Amino acid sequence: MNVTDLIAPEAIIASLRVSGKKQAFQELAERAAQVSGVDKESILQVLNDREKLGTTGVGQGVALPHGRLATLSRLHAVFARLDRPIVFDSIDAQPVDLICALLAPDQSGTQHLKALARFSRLLRNPETCQKLRGSDTASSLYAILTSEDKESEAA
Repeated sequence: MNVTDLIAPEAIIASLRVSGKKQAFQELAERAAQVSGVDKESILQVLNDREKLGTTGVGQGVALPHGRLATLSRLHAVFARLDRPIVFDSIDAQPVDLICALLAPDQSGTQHLKALARFSRLLRNPETCQKLRGSDTASSLYAILTSEDKESEAA
């Protein structure tokens, strides 16, 4: 599964200014609504409901909020690099500055899990995270997120 299949260039927020998780989810839901055509409130509800089950802050400054929506026709991801890290109740108690929200159709089956695993592997790489934190344009962030796709196509 390629990252380019999951995230569009317009789904990247290069410099998100938020003061907390609630505000971050609102901004992510708004961008996800724009790229997916699903209403913002439904997306926000799904993200909040999932977060109530346990934190999606996976550590090392990264969060992977996710959920399923019946109204989606395919998987969608939204990525944000925060201007300043926020408290996220992460498993390592560290603040978060890189967030990738993944939304899947109800009937996505294992595709949802494969997509989560793909982003998890990508954002667990310290080199990749360092590059993302050092970039401040949506186009450069998109290039970093999708660079492994290009490498595997060339091989």
